[in-house]
Amino acid sequence: MLNINKEQDGKKLTILLEGRLDTTTAPALDDELFAVIDGIDELTFDMSKLEYISSAGLRSLLSAHKKTSGKGGMKIINASSEVKEIFDITGFSQILTVV
Repeated sequence: MLNINKEQDGKKLTILLEGRLDTTTAPALDDELFAVIDGIDELTFDMSKLEYISSAGLRSLLSAHKKTSGKGGMKIINASSEVKEIFDITGFSQILTVV
């Protein structure tokens, strides 16, 4: 299960992810993102409550990253050590801004 909480301030959007971002839940994130992403310049994912991310979740993040590049960009904050390890192993930590 994945809970998606959005907080928008003008062209800045913060998305708090809670639960698991996997094959089952990634389409819900895609739907939420692509309904608003064209009007967003800066995108932040708060992963303080994200327990797990799969390749489907990584694909969703990469797609969002592509949509925001050239604008204010995208960053990931508060990722757990487990989620950061997945970013490191897959090489995504070199593609995405993880702080």
